[in-house]
Order: sequence, then C-alpha cells, then structure tokens
Amino acid sequence: MTRIAVTGGGGRIGRAVIKMALTQGHSLVSIDRVQPADKAKLPGVAYVEADVVRYAEVERALQGCEALIHLAAIPSPNQHADYEIHNNNVVGSYNALSAAARLGIRRVCLASSVNATGLAFSRAPRFEYFPLDEEHPTYNEDPYSLSKWLGEQQGESFARRCEAMVIASLRFHWVVPDRSLPAGVAKAENPQHAKSLWAYTCFDAAARACLLSLTAAFTGHEAFYIVAPDTCIDVPSLELKRKFYPDVPLRGDLSGHRSFFNCAKAERLLGWQHNPNRGNNEADANSTLS
Repeated sequence: MTRIAVTGGGGRIGRAVIKMALTQGHSLVSIDRVQPADKAKLPGVAYVEADVVRYAEVERALQGCEALIHLAAIPSPNQHADYEIHNNNVVGSYNALSAAARLGIRRVCLASSVNATGLAFSRAPRFEYFPLDEEHPTYNEDPYSLSKWLGEQQGESFARRCEAMVIASLRFHWVVPDRSLPAGVAKAENPQHAKSLWAYTCFDAAARACLLSLTAAFTGHEAFYIVAPDTCIDVPSLELKRKFYPDVPLRGDLSGHRSFFNCAKAERLLGWQHNPNRGNNEADANSTLS
C-alpha cells in the first residue's frame, strides 16, 4: 500500500484516480483549493485544502506521501486570461515537482496534454506525420499548450538533477466518461474538430495510466500519449486524413477508425492499454459504434 497525493483531487480525473487507487488498497491525500462536502468525502482519503501556486501549501500537503499525481491546472485556454493560464499551470507544476524532490518523493505523475505539441488551440496545427508519437516536435502557440509543454520540460529538468526521481508526463485528450459523449458532438465537416484529430480518453483509462506510471520500470522522465485507439467519429480515418491533411506523410496504420495517436510507448513502458479487455483490435471493434 502506498500513500499517494493527488493535486486537483476534486476534479473529474482526480476523483477517478482516487476511486481506482482505493480499490487497489492505497491511502490517498486529495489536495484541492476547495474541499468537497462532508457527505461526498470517501473513507481512506485525507482531504487537504491548498493552492498549488503557493509553494509552502504544497509542501505541507505532501508531508508523509510516497508518490504524487499532479492534476491541478487550468484545463483550457478559453475561460482565463493568457497570463493566468500560463502562470498558474507552470508555477503549479514546478511547485509540485520541487516539493516532491525536497520531501524525497521519487515517483511523480504529471497531467500533460496532447496539446503540448500544439493541436486543438492552435490557429492551424502543424503535423509532420501520422499517427503522432512522442518523437513529434512541438509547435504549440497558445498559453495552455505552452504551459503543458513547459511542465514536461520541468519533468526533464528535475529528473536530470534528482536522479532517483521517476517522472511521467501523461498526454491526455478530451477526457470523458465514454465514447458516446464525443461521438455525439464531433462532426466530420467541422474544421475545429479536425484540429483535435477526433480523439478522446476515457476517465478509467486515464486513471489507470496515472497509477501504472507510479510503478512502471523506467527511469528519468518520459512523456506518454494516453489516448483511445479509435477516433470518436464514424468516418474512416484515412478518409479524414485525405480531406483535412492530404499532405501529411503516413508512418503507421490509419485503417478503419484507428486513432491519429500512437500509444505504443505507453503500452511498452507502462503496460497500459485504453481498453485492456478488448485486445489489440479495439479500433476495428469500435468502428461500428455510433
């Protein structure tokens, strides 16, 4: 059993992580600026009120913890000023990593985003090839995407300086309860949806990736795409590519309704699959879903 701190524990991914971790026998510290009502609090969870942009509060909240899942952040660039998004997210991730290093917490998971490389919030995203993997260069240009990229660079920096630390940056995409929600919204003819590459991540898959990252056998810092293996739209992926990105080279399989993201690294290093009970043909299985 491990005592795990979860910043942003009151958020949607945070709640999913906490519930899954409890089923695995861990004890949890949920850290958030606002605590839930007493009736919503779960046994086995210590609730701590703290703001991640205030370093002293973060260090106090992490006392006695053995691992950290840092989820607290402004989740998009749409509802805050650019400087608020950047400063909150960048300072928060630095404080989380710094406090973990100072307290001897060696396993850290950071919530990053597919937007770290520039995607849905760019004026016109730039892609070198499909499907995207972690080697693809970044072309981010908005404050949210920049903040996620800088969080990953902070992870690289701390892993170099504190060689015992193992840090995972998980690149989530539109985290939802299940495929039906994005499937009901995404439209093939919508250029804005094309910028996000019609992708999604389910809550349980995101939570499982967070917990796997705390025990996986890798060293230093690594970034991982954590995305469903299929798109959320019933138009075949190659047809979508021909319509919206005809000049982007193809380096992998986009047959059927396969995702524009390659998550092989997460499967290889974390032992993670989005839908582990469906085997290796998940994209084909989902191709008939509405």
